[in-house]
Amino acid sequence: MPLLTARRLVAVAAAALLAGSLAPAPPALAADPAYQVLVFSKTAGFRHDSIAAGTQAIRDLGAANNFTVTATEDAAAFTTTNLARFRAVVFLNTTGDVLNATQQSAFEAYVNGGGGFVGVHSAADTEYNWPWYGQLVGAWFASHPAIQQATVRVENRAHPATAHLPRSWTRTDEWYNYRTNPRSSVRVLASLDEGSYSGGTMGDHPIAWCRTQSSGRAFYTGGGHTQASYSDAAFRAHLLGGIRYAAGWAKADCRPETGYTTLYDGSTTGWSQAGPGGFTNTDATLSSFGGLGTYWYSAKEFRSYSLKLDWRLAGDDNSGVLIGYPPSSSPWSGTRDGYEIQLDATDVPERTTGAVYSVKAPDVAARDAALNPPGSWNTYELLVQGERVQVFLNGVRINDFTNTDPTRSLQQGYIGIQNHGTGDDVSFRNIRIKELNAASVTVEGESYTSSSGVQIANHAPASGGRTLGYINNGDWAGYAQVSTAGRTGFSARISSAGAGGTIQIRSGSSTGTLLGSLTVPVTGGWEIFQTVSTTLNGTGTGPLHLVFTGGSGSLFDVDTLTVSGG
Repeated sequence: MPLLTARRLVAVAAAALLAGSLAPAPPALAADPAYQVLVFSKTAGFRHDSIAAGTQAIRDLGAANNFTVTATEDAAAFTTTNLARFRAVVFLNTTGDVLNATQQSAFEAYVNGGGGFVGVHSAADTEYNWPWYGQLVGAWFASHPAIQQATVRVENRAHPATAHLPRSWTRTDEWYNYRTNPRSSVRVLASLDEGSYSGGTMGDHPIAWCRTQSSGRAFYTGGGHTQASYSDAAFRAHLLGGIRYAAGWAKADCRPETGYTTLYDGSTTGWSQAGPGGFTNTDATLSSFGGLGTYWYSAKEFRSYSLKLDWRLAGDDNSGVLIGYPPSSSPWSGTRDGYEIQLDATDVPERTTGAVYSVKAPDVAARDAALNPPGSWNTYELLVQGERVQVFLNGVRINDFTNTDPTRSLQQGYIGIQNHGTGDDVSFRNIRIKELNAASVTVEGESYTSSSGVQIANHAPASGGRTLGYINNGDWAGYAQVSTAGRTGFSARISSAGAGGTIQIRSGSSTGTLLGSLTVPVTGGWEIFQTVSTTLNGTGTGPLHLVFTGGSGSLFDVDTLTVSGG
C-alpha cells in the first residue's frame, strides 16, 4: 500500500539511519490448536535401532507444540474410526509390508479425505506392492552407501520443515538413492549435493519433499536413520515442520515446480532501488528498512510469466509486489502505472493481503484458509497472461483480475517489491520467474462460459483446487474469453479414473469448425494429472469450444487448458 498511516509518519524522518540494519526478529508464533498424531513404526524388514529415539523425539515435540502422540506397531490401529482421531500419521522407519488390504483401504480413505502423512527415512522402504502408497511417499528406496557426512541443498526456505535451515545444511546420516526421481510430482524441499559424499547415483537427488494427495497432505524426509538425528535441533525442527504441514496447521505451496529462473536468491545483480530506504541482504533474505521505496528488477522487462516469491510479515505490516509498470526512478510508478499485489494483515479487503491494491479484493475466505500468520513464511505465485493476473497464496488461488484500464497494461513491464516505511517490516526470499509463451493463453478448465452436461469438481491437487469434471460422452464446454483465431497448438492437464476418451477442439460453437483433436488416456486416478497436447490447423476464428467423446460413464477431468500460436 503506498500511503503512510499516521502511526508511522513520525518515524519516517529517521528511516535513513537504519540503512544496513536487520529487520527485527519475527514474533513467537501462536500455538496450534491441540491435536493428535499417530506414530507407526511396524517393521517387516530391516529394523532401525533409532525408532525408540525417534518416537521420543516426536513425543517431546508434541509436548512443546500442543499435540499428543500415540505410538504403535499394531496395524490394527488402521481403521476408519481410529484414524479419524488423528490430524497426521507418521510412518517412522517402517519397512516391508506392514498393512493388509483392509487397513490399506482405511488409510487411503483417511488421507484422501484430508488427513496428513509424514514419512521418515525407510518409510520409502515400505509397501512396494501398493501403488497408492508409492504415489503418497513419492519414491521408493533403491540403495544406500555407508553412513557419512553430506551437504543438503535447501531448495525451499518457505516450507515450515525447511524455513529455519541455511541454504547449505551439512549433516551425517544414511543417504538413500531412490528408484525414481520424484521431482515431477512433488515439491522438492531439499536435495543432496552428490559431490559432497560418496555413493550417490541419482544426479538430481531430492531428499525431502511435500505434496498434496487428494484432500490430504504428505511430507517425506530421507533423514532419520541414525539415533543422533533425533537429538539434532535442526533435524527435530525439520520433523516438526513436516508434522505441522501434514496436520494442516502450517500452509505451503507443495505443487511441483520446474523451469523457473532465479531473480534473487542471495545475489542482487540486476536489482535497483527507487526511492528512500531499501532492503538489507543477509542469508539470501531481503529485509526492508525505511521508505517509501521500490526495489525493482531493472535488468529485464517481462510480458507473460509466472512469478513466485516467498515473503514474511513480522506483524501488522505493509508491503506489496509490483507488476506491469514502465522503468522509473519513482517509487510511485508501480502503483500508478502498474499494479500492486498487496501484503497487509489488517487493512480493508481491497487493500489487504491478496488484493490488487484498491482495485479488487481477494476471495477473503480462501485467503484466510491458505494464509500463515505473521512471523511465518508464505509463498505467492502471480500468473500474468495478457491483461490477466491470477494470485495464488501457498498454492491456492485467491484473486483473479483482468485489467481494462487503457492507461495501464500487464502485457509488458517490470516487477518489484515495496519497502513501505519504518515499522513496516517485510522479508522476501527466493524470487523466481518462469517466462511463458507470450502468444499462449491458459485458463482453468472450470472457467467455461457455456456448457452442456459438465460440472465443476473439487480436487485439491488441481490448479485452484477445482476441475472441469463429470464429463460424459457428448458433453461440451465453451470459453468465450479464449479466441481460436490463428491458434496452432492446444494442451490440457487432465486426469482420469474413468474411461478416458477424446477432446475435439472447435471454433465458434460445439458444432463449429474442427481444429484438431487429442486422445485422453486413463491416468489411474481423478487426482493423478498429466498433460496432453496436439497441433491445431490454424483455421479458427471464433471462441474456443471443447467437445468430449468416449465410452460410457465418466470419461476424464480437465484441470487447465492452453492454446498457443497466433
